[in-house]
Amino acid sequence: MELKVGDSIPNFTAKDTNGNDFDSKNVVGHKPLVIYFYPKDNTPGCTAQACSFRDQYEDFKDLGAEVIGISSDSADSHQKFAKQYQLPFILLSDSDKKIRKLFGVPTGMFGLLPGRVTYITDKNGVVQMIFDSMLATKHIPKALSAIKKLVL
Repeated sequence: MELKVGDSIPNFTAKDTNGNDFDSKNVVGHKPLVIYFYPKDNTPGCTAQACSFRDQYEDFKDLGAEVIGISSDSADSHQKFAKQYQLPFILLSDSDKKIRKLFGVPTGMFGLLPGRVTYITDKNGVVQMIFDSMLATKHIPKALSAIKKLVL
């Protein structure tokens, strides 16, 4: 299964940066969301992407949106990554890749790397845009533009 524009975000649970249980039902359907899947903490592209989301985070918050990053790294790894780069948004551990499969995130680089895909949802949890690109920093302006279209 692969999520498409017009689909609703399925329910999922995961461990957050602090090792707490995260349930998507607490945010999906309550506010616009930017859910981005990335390959790995502390790699050059993923760090650039996370820091770009960090630098624009207030712009997303001002529009009423939440940013959620998801990779297969452990909650421990996420905690170090978030602390080192002062990431203010939610990072979720998808160590068994269930969430990635639930969304249908493809692999990148000839199947060698987990894909880098951003999903933008409206406040009802319906996918409004999907951006699939290994170009890490291209995701932030695309996501911000899509959120602005939804709320302004």
